[in-house]
Amino acid sequence: MFIAITFENNEVFQHFGHSRQFIIYEIENNKIINKKIIDTISGGHNALSKLLKDNNVNVLICGGIGGSAKDILTSYNIKIYGGVSGNVDEVINSYLNNTLVYNENVRCDHHDCVGDCESHKEVKLKRNII
Repeated sequence: MFIAITFENNEVFQHFGHSRQFIIYEIENNKIINKKIIDTISGGHNALSKLLKDNNVNVLICGGIGGSAKDILTSYNIKIYGGVSGNVDEVINSYLNNTLVYNENVRCDHHDCVGDCESHKEVKLKRNII
């Protein structure tokens, strides 16, 4: 399994469509066996979604994400956990421990958002993810 997290300065980057890097964790038997940072070649949710698909990503963990991006990723069978913040290593460990706090309804409906909009500040929900 491959899990991608939007990435900037070891934190979850808060706007999927503007992500410049992803950290991708390779998971086997619920343990991290490898991780790598990949740079994005172009912005925008179409190119970023395809990049994740081409890297065999099964799960995306991110901050804010728009509806179109969610639709594209879902069509690629990539499971999305949005509304997440914090250190990426702590986030991946909480995912693996089934304690990830996320917002399944997070949705950014505008393009000038940089992570501090009200849609990113919605109450985060703890869900059983495995």
